[in-house]
Order: sequence, then C-alpha cells, then structure tokens
Amino acid sequence: VQLQASGGGLVQPGGSLRLSCAASGSSIDSINVMGWYRQAPGKQRELVATITSGGVTNVVDSVKGRFTISRDNAKNTVYLQMNSLKPEDTAVYYCNAWRLRVGNSWGQGTQVTVSS
Repeated sequence: VQLQASGGGLVQPGGSLRLSCAASGSSIDSINVMGWYRQAPGKQRELVATITSGGVTNVVDSVKGRFTISRDNAKNTVYLQMNSLKPEDTAVYYCNAWRLRVGNSWGQGTQVTVSS
C-alpha cells in the first residue's frame, strides 16, 4: 500500500486543520489498522490516533476531545480532524498502515505548525 499524506500547514493556537491520508494499492477497509503518528523536533515518533478495519477508533489522551480520526472507504482516505490546536501539537504527522503478516507501511510526513 502507498500512502500520501496532506493537509498540514501553519495555524494559530486554537485553530483547526484536517489531515488526509490517501491510500493506493490496497483498500483501507482491508487494512487491519490505519493510524496517525507525529514526531516533534528532538523527540521520538509517537502514536496519535488509530482506526481499525472494523471502524474502532482510538486517540491518545493528549489529544482526546480535540482530535478525531475517521475514514471514507469510497475515497480510500483516512482523516485526522484536529481542533483546538496547541503549540505542543507542532510536529511532522505521518500516516501509517499496519497489516497482519505484512507489518507497517508509512507515508511521507506533513508538517503541522501551531504558532501565533
């Protein structure tokens, strides 16, 4: 599967962005887990949110209530809606696909900068 992330940019604190991850080569509803990760400068890459092939979603505590992961099977795309953004959300955001017996596939990152 190939993953193309987009939607990053510069936004003021309190603003919103929606990231998109367009998949090709495989239907996202057949991928065990799709997820978003992020990596801030000088820090390790960390999980942000996941959605399973069955539609079960999960977000980490630091973004709970602000970020939502969803998918559109018809468009073969996974989204990350980010609201009430904070400066500490600044990072490169990566799309991920995990499949049993295949492992991880990564898209290129998209930069999100939250600053006034």
